[in-house]
Amino acid sequence: MFLGTSSGPLTGFAAFGDSYSVGIGTGVDGKEDDCRHGLGAHAELIAADLRASQGGRNSTAFQFLSCTGATTQQVLSGGGDSQIDAFNASAPADFALLSIGGNDLGFFDVMNACVFRFYNFYSGTCEAALASAKAQIESDDFDRRLQVVAAEILDKARWEKKPRFRITVTGYARFFNDATDACDDMSFGVWWNGPKLKKDLRMKMNAMVRTVNAKIRKTVELVNSRFVKDKVIFVDYDEEFEGHRFCEEGVQEPDYGRADTWFFLVGGPDNARNGTRPEHVADLEILDPTSPLVDPSSCLDPARRSGDWGMLALCYMAMAKHKDPSLQLARGDFVAENSMWYVPTYYGKTFHPRSLGHKAIRSKIYEAWRVLD
Repeated sequence: MFLGTSSGPLTGFAAFGDSYSVGIGTGVDGKEDDCRHGLGAHAELIAADLRASQGGRNSTAFQFLSCTGATTQQVLSGGGDSQIDAFNASAPADFALLSIGGNDLGFFDVMNACVFRFYNFYSGTCEAALASAKAQIESDDFDRRLQVVAAEILDKARWEKKPRFRITVTGYARFFNDATDACDDMSFGVWWNGPKLKKDLRMKMNAMVRTVNAKIRKTVELVNSRFVKDKVIFVDYDEEFEGHRFCEEGVQEPDYGRADTWFFLVGGPDNARNGTRPEHVADLEILDPTSPLVDPSSCLDPARRSGDWGMLALCYMAMAKHKDPSLQLARGDFVAENSMWYVPTYYGKTFHPRSLGHKAIRSKIYEAWRVLD
């Protein structure tokens, strides 16, 4: 554990960003909120460590502003759901955490078209989704927005009066072992006869993640070039997931029982090793079949506006089933036979870090802070 600096103890921080910051699927205390905040998120773990080191629950101010589905637009000031506008700069804030980019750059569209096919063959081609993501990654739009996000957080925190205030930006981890051929005939598709996890696909999706991380790193360096001392730190935790990705040697995917996979599967349990009881299908809340989330005639616009992967998955599945009532689910182990309409987190947490993944992210952040201090 590394907390505090040579300048003194840390008293508070804020977390901004998307579902990779939120910790979707890692547990809730009571009812899940609209942003899908999870107790196992690395931001929550850091907050708990701070409280323990500083003397108790009220010793650390933690503003958990991240929200599932967020893009840079939702972080920037001026919007109705702006995270920066919600940031209380009067509360103690020694640093900020930021995870952003996956929703800006088309991660869900690639997952849908290439891996899950929630909208069956209406999901579009994998090639088109990858090409669209590539075009967005290669454009300068995201770079510019990320620079503005960093500047607005620093300004709101009044960095001139807080010389030690910094933003820690995290990247993403590659999803697959792409060296093995053994996974080529396996599938995560939600409908029968879904797309296979071919080596070429796994390599392309991993390359996409690497390129996104490189883009974020380059933008961070550009922001820092404007200051005498670095104000933004980039933490690349990808290597920490080595051996803990999908399609590892000897693993028959989808393997719902493998705790050493650090990403969620659709409907899969968490892998917390603190006595938390794993979730099973029977424990999860089922939506009313009349829920607007699964109304094929009207669910798509609100799902797209939210950016919530779970809402999008549910809506696409409802639309696919409406168009073709004979569609058969691929497996009975991730949905009960009498329903497939689980709450959005059931689907939205897929390909997000499980609790052990968030613990590794926290450790990598502490490692970066040690070097900095």
